[in-house]
Amino acid sequence: MEVNKIVAELDKEIARLKEARALLAGSSTARYEGSRKSVIRKRKSTMSAEGRRRIGEAMKKRWAERRKQQAGKK
Repeated sequence: MEVNKIVAELDKEIARLKEARALLAGSSTARYEGSRKSVIRKRKSTMSAEGRRRIGEAMKKRWAERRKQQAGKK
């Protein structure tokens, strides 16, 4: 059991030293003091050309219907 305890303490120390190194190096994965979650960058979502085309067509249809409704009210 003593060996397991020593290994656990070593793992904690290694994690602490890695965090200190990341902070000094200016790494974006550095943790905030007292925080358990790492800073994670979100990926920029991209839309396919097909998806953009579909949305464009839907918007054109929506605006055409709105113009018809407003023309009928006058």
